[in-house]
Amino acid sequence: MNMQFDRRTLLGGLGAATATTLAGCIGGGGGSDGGDTAARIGMVYATGGLGDGSFNDQAQTGAVRAEEELSIAYDESQPDSVSEFGTLQQQYAQSTDPAYDLVCCIGFLQADSLTENAGEYPDQQFMIVDSVVDADNVGSYVFREHEGSFLVGLLAGRLTTMSFSAGAGSTASDSTNVGFVGGRESDLIKRFEAGYTAGVKYASDDVDVQTAYVGDFNDPSGGQEAAISMFDSGADIVYHAAGNTGTGVFQAAQEAGKFAIGVDRDQSVTKSSYSDVILASMVKRVDNAVFSAVDDVVNDNFEGGATTALGLDQDGVEAVYGQELGSELPQELTDEVSTAREDIIAGDISVPTDPNDA
Repeated sequence: MNMQFDRRTLLGGLGAATATTLAGCIGGGGGSDGGDTAARIGMVYATGGLGDGSFNDQAQTGAVRAEEELSIAYDESQPDSVSEFGTLQQQYAQSTDPAYDLVCCIGFLQADSLTENAGEYPDQQFMIVDSVVDADNVGSYVFREHEGSFLVGLLAGRLTTMSFSAGAGSTASDSTNVGFVGGRESDLIKRFEAGYTAGVKYASDDVDVQTAYVGDFNDPSGGQEAAISMFDSGADIVYHAAGNTGTGVFQAAQEAGKFAIGVDRDQSVTKSSYSDVILASMVKRVDNAVFSAVDDVVNDNFEGGATTALGLDQDGVEAVYGQELGSELPQELTDEVSTAREDIIAGDISVPTDPNDA
């Protein structure tokens, strides 16, 4: 869901000097002009901003749902760099008119800043996605990305050994590798890589996984370059866990007549111009994490210091087939993916979190 809002500086307790420095980084969200609200929320997104069709947009979906169902109001900030996280978190925590009942910190790169700010503002409630901050006023939400990534890895590993054509892409049965493009190299993104690689190997020991880390979540040209190299080296399917960098992976797949797998949202919908090459997406329900935290605040049930882990069994992650290509996939393949899902939940398949163990 891509939402357009009037961009404006937050009012109240925000420092004028900082607001000037970060002009354009802070914008108003839904319902942010006042009125009776059940709670007021501050959203600090990951770098890459809204419109990524992926991680940040999924987080915003949770805020929009909370606005509609819980009568909250929210404001939002789109930092351009990691260095802005701490200041933006502080601005929300310091604000008294309006005061914020919860500050949502979207992305693991906010953890260091939040660790410091949680101690500086002990009366402010925070939540963070994709990392654990050990503080009594922080709720941490993490996902078992490796589980969902295993399923799309299984899909890729099986499909690359077939002669398959649909939309604008095709595979060749003599292919010997598939690809993975990550954003910043980190333990988090390596969980995506580990699950994907394990799924590929589960499908076929004869298929290798090419891996590249671009170093940024907002570099489509870098993603495109990495994917082109993989396609040129024989890959016919590339999975990305790279935010807006992944847009370049889709571009490369289209140009090469190959396939891609999206992340965080159903990117065959959010990046519909590439739906003819997006086989599936490993959806991560960041929206549910945001909504759950806000709901707990509204109902006075917020648990600071608690960590919530969301995997396949909680529908925190899932493999979703592309809107255009999903119906073209062989039934025996989608049945195998469904069986693997149940086996992971039952504990019959153990999915590694470290690529070295895949």
